[in-house]
Order: sequence, then structure tokens, then C-alpha cells
Amino acid sequence: MENSNRTPGLSVRLRPVALGAVLMATATVVQVRVAAQDLSQLVSTATPAQAAPLVYNNRQITVFRAAVLSRTPVERAQAASDRLDRIVNDGEPGTVSSRPLQGASILSVGGRDVFAIVPLDVDTLAGETLETTSAAAIGHLQQAVDEAIELRTPRRIATSTAWALLATVVAGILVLVTRRFHRNLVVRASGIAERKLKQLSAGDVLVKVSRAPDVARKAVTTIFIVLWLFIGYNWLTFVLRRFPYTRPWGESLRSFLLDRLALFGAAIVNAIPDLFTVLLILLITRFVVRLFQVMFQAVEDGRLSLPYAYPETAQSTRRLVTALIWLLGLVLAYPYLPGSNSDAFKGMSVFIGVVLSLGSSGIVNQIMSGLTITYSRAVRVGDFVRIGDVEGTITQLGALSTKVKTPRREEVTIPNAVVMGQVTTNYSRFSDTEGVFVPTSLTIGYDTPWRQVQALLLLAAERTPGVRTDPRPVVRRSALQDFYVQYTLLICLESPAQRFATLDTLHANILDAFNEYGVQITSPNYEADPEARKVVPADQWYASPARAEAAGGSAVGGSAVGGSAVG
Repeated sequence: MENSNRTPGLSVRLRPVALGAVLMATATVVQVRVAAQDLSQLVSTATPAQAAPLVYNNRQITVFRAAVLSRTPVERAQAASDRLDRIVNDGEPGTVSSRPLQGASILSVGGRDVFAIVPLDVDTLAGETLETTSAAAIGHLQQAVDEAIELRTPRRIATSTAWALLATVVAGILVLVTRRFHRNLVVRASGIAERKLKQLSAGDVLVKVSRAPDVARKAVTTIFIVLWLFIGYNWLTFVLRRFPYTRPWGESLRSFLLDRLALFGAAIVNAIPDLFTVLLILLITRFVVRLFQVMFQAVEDGRLSLPYAYPETAQSTRRLVTALIWLLGLVLAYPYLPGSNSDAFKGMSVFIGVVLSLGSSGIVNQIMSGLTITYSRAVRVGDFVRIGDVEGTITQLGALSTKVKTPRREEVTIPNAVVMGQVTTNYSRFSDTEGVFVPTSLTIGYDTPWRQVQALLLLAAERTPGVRTDPRPVVRRSALQDFYVQYTLLICLESPAQRFATLDTLHANILDAFNEYGVQITSPNYEADPEARKVVPADQWYASPARAEAAGGSAVGGSAVGGSAVG
């Protein structure tokens, strides 16, 4: 009975020892010798609880996950932090070490125990063990203690401050220099974009519709903003790493950037096979495009004949086929582009498609009108035409607009949709074959023989250079008005582009011919008929230089001119 009574007493006397072990596990370790069975009992009392990280000098040392007796993880972390402050404030703390003790790991600084890591503090689900957790804690604790000593060393803080100021000056200089480059490059980029667009077929329209100079300026500005952010990011990382307390933040920023770069590099390496496939598709597409360009160039030059392919439409067809082939190549290469299967890439593609569909309705209208003009073969480059109120020679048929050069040497740009909405008269289409008649009219009184007027008009046409003799000029009595007869002279021009110059010369010759033979061009105006009837006597029907013909026509200088109707 005496032995049995002593056993509880012994247990009571050993409780302070167990309490000392608890304090040791919670950073208030007492230097006592603990029996093996007592420490194992202490470890067995540890229970899972809400985790609490041990942070010292802004660095995480380890994570406490176990509650030992009445000590929660939060209380253990706070006690360990206080213990570290006392050790660091006492002077040089020495190195960090650990030792195993009855299934736990005791961490010490300069031989002074700080805290213990028990098995329940280990995150086994993450693959940790007591040994790896202790080793990681030793490294973090040594770094935190060294930085705490550095934080209390004025000379080292002054040196870090000098480095931070130097980095600030360098970053400021870089920003100022790049800002000057930014201003110069913005001006050059917008100018180059505007010049390049003006060199295209619809340059002026593209410059106004696409606002390419503004886009170029914004693109350059965006690139420089990214550069300035990169400079600021590196400056902040460097400055934060100079000081012990902010060094973890700087290291986190640097590791984040390095991780992103490493991830990007790994993605590039992994995407090399797909990129090779994309390159192969693009090379094949370019080869096919070059093949079709050579073929349609031969059609345009007249060296090759293809069904439904005409020289005047070969250039537009070449551009259209080239765009379709490149579009097909991009569709085939799209699945092999890095990130093409990601939701972000798909969302961006849908967004771009919606923006283009909403913002390019006007451009699509112009393009479709241009295709209609081209493939209807209504006009072609070099034709002399009238489009609405504009007359001139077509110099360019573009995707968005048509350019016309007037006889006054003006260049008029007409949007293709406007061309489609106007009546277009082509004076050059049949000028090389059956000829296109150009009219000019004048009025002569009833007292002048119509045969004389016809002969004089044909004489003026014969004297005019640039008027074709085949088909021959024709005179029509186009109207019998109240006081005069309206005559219309129809001629065919050798060059429709010289229409105004030829008509000017013809009008001069008409005036000369009528003055030469004493025929008044101005129509008589009067209020009442004279006593004598205003008729032409028969003996005056063939007044000089006209002469009678069996068919009722007229001839000038022995050159017969028929009076058949035109068309």
C-alpha cells in the first residue's frame, strides 16, 4: 500500500517537469532533464487545432498546427516570437540548430532553445515530414535572425539606403530617356502609318475610316507604358530587397516575375512542335498564293486565258483569292497556336469578331460595291466615263473607292457605294470597235435650208482633228421648234479622253464654217409672222456648198456623208 501511495505522489511531483516540457514546446523552454516516458506523454497530449504561422522579422518560420496541453498554436507562435526578440536583443545570437527529442524536434539559437515542432505540426498531406519541416524552419529562422541583426546595424542600413537612392536615380533617368524616345517614335509611327495607307488603292478612305495614325500612336504609347511598368517593377523589387524588413516582399515580387518568365519560357519550349506546324502551314499557304499570283498576272497581261477570267478583273480576282487563301491558312493554323483552346483566347476571338462586325459595316458595304463594279465589268482603268456629275478618266478601281481624273487634271475620289448608286456612262467601251457618238447641237432658223446646215456641220467635223471617219459623222434634225430647227451633229472620237478638247475645236470649226458661208446661227425671235411666208424656195434647197443627191443625202468636197439614223 505504501508503494501504491507513493506512485501518485511521484506523479504529482513530476507535473512541473511536464509543464516545463510544455513550455519548451511553446517557446518558453526550461532547461531541465525530462524522462523519456514524460516527454512521450507530453507529445501524446498534443491535439490538432487551428494552424497559426510563426512570423519573425516579416518572415514565416514555420506553422504550428497542434495545441499542446493548454497552449494553442497562436499562443505557441507568440511565445516563440517573444523568445526570439529577447535572444536577438541580448547580442550576437549565433547559429540555429535542432535536435530530436522523443519524437519532437527542438530548435535552438546559439544553444538557447526557442520552440519545438511536434509530429502534429507536420502537414503530411502535403508530403512533409518532421525532418523536412525542421530543416525548412532552420533555414528560415537563420535568415530571419540574420536580418534582425542587420536591421539593428546602422551602417548596413545606411549602405542599403544609398543603394536604394542610386536605383531611384537610375530608374528616373531611364524613364526620362524613354519618354524622349516615346515622343519621337509616336510622331514617326503615325506618319509612316498614314503614308503607307495612302499608297494603297483606297488610301484616303482608309486613313479617315480606320484612323490609323491614332491607332499607331496609341500602340507605341502602350508599348512604352509596358516598358515603364517593367522599369518600375524592377526598381521596386530592388529597393525592397535592400532592407531586411521589406526583403521578403521584394523576393516575392522577384520570384513572381521569374516564375512567370520561366512559365512563359516553358510554354514556348512546349509549343515548338505546334509552332513548327504553324510555320509549315504558312509556308505552304505562301507558296499557293505566289502560284495564283503568277497565274492571274499572266491573265492580266494576256499571256494566259482562263474560263470566266478577264484581264480587267484579273487584278481584283488575284487580291480576292489571295485573301481567301490566307484566311484558309489561318483557319488551319489556328488550332496549333499556343493558347488557342483557352477560354480567354476564345473570348477574345468572339469579342474581336463582334467589334469587327459592328464597326466595319461601312467598309464591308464599300468592298461589296467595289466587287460588284469590278465583276460587272461596267468600267475599267483607263475608261473615260461620267459618274453622276463627274466626267473623267478612271485611274484606279480600289476596294473602297474609285479614282477619276477629270480633264481639268483634278483627281476625284468616289466611294464605291456612291458609284453603285449613280448612273455611269462609259464613253470608252465601244470606242475601239463600233465607235461611240458624241453629240453637239445648235439651232438655225427655218429660212436656212436644212441641207446647207447639214453640209456645213459635216464640213466642220471634217476639218476637226481627232474625229473618226469610220463611222462617219451624222447630222440629225432632232427637233422642230416654234421659231427654229434644232440640229444635232454626232461624231466619233479617236480618243474619248480628249472629248472636251475635240469638242472645243469642233465648235470653233462650226462657227468658222457658218460665218464663211453667211449662215446665221442665232435663232430668229419675233412676235408675229411676216407678210411673206418663211419657206425655203426649191432652187435654194441645195445652196452652196450642198449639192443634190439621188438618196437625199449631202456631200462636201466630194466626200459623201450618209443621212442614216444612228443606232
